[in-house]
Order: sequence, then C-alpha cells, then structure tokens
Amino acid sequence: MRTLAHVAIVVNDYEEAIDYYINQLGFLLVEDTQLSETKRWVVVSPSIANGCSLLLAKAATEEQKNFIGNQSGGRVFLFLHTDDFWIYYNELKANQVIFVREPVEESYGTVAVFKDIYGNLWDLIQPRENTTTEQ
Repeated sequence: MRTLAHVAIVVNDYEEAIDYYINQLGFLLVEDTQLSETKRWVVVSPSIANGCSLLLAKAATEEQKNFIGNQSGGRVFLFLHTDDFWIYYNELKANQVIFVREPVEESYGTVAVFKDIYGNLWDLIQPRENTTTEQ
C-alpha cells in the first residue's frame, strides 16, 4: 500500500502560517516540533481522518522565498474537499478568506477558488457522489 502523507508548502513564517491555517481555514495542528534553531516540522490537516496533510516549510533561502505563494505557477495548487460546501464556504467567508472565483456547479460538484495567506490558489469542492475531480 502507498499513500501520500504530506505536501510541503513554502511559507514566510511559521507562526503566521499556523495562525492562518488553524484560525481562518479551521485546520488542525497535527505536529509542531523544533528541529533546529531555525527549522521546525509543522504539520496541519483539514481533519483528523484526512490521509494527506500540509507540511509548513519556512523558506530558508532567497530562491525559496521567490516561490512563496506561487508554487504552481499561478494554477490552482491544492484541492480541498468538503462534505457540506455551503456551511464551510460561509465559515471561510466569515473568517475573511478571499475567494477569487465564486461558487459554481460543475459536472463533478460545487466548486469555488480561494487564495491562501500567500496567494496560492485552492479549489474548495464538494464532489458529487461517485465522481472524481479532474481539472
């Protein structure tokens, strides 16, 4: 068996990123371990049952800093599924999450696009039953 455990997302600051993912997106802090004077292992997840989580990786070089918020060249980078689109969408709006594309009904489900604290684009999706999301 193989699973995707973490996706690293380059961030500007650990505390700023933790605050955003926990308090604005409603994620859970899974782990925060100090590895060195400047490096931490910080993992957040949308839910305890989720198979994949985000590793918040603080940019350590100027080259890495150049990719903060643009890890996918301006395309949607991450796809966040929900089982109740409108409740979660309204929570995110109340938490000042910025949506760059309002909700629409697609063949695969209800979807809207938001940007995170750094500008990375995310699809918020409630998939239709028995469909996969391909974009």
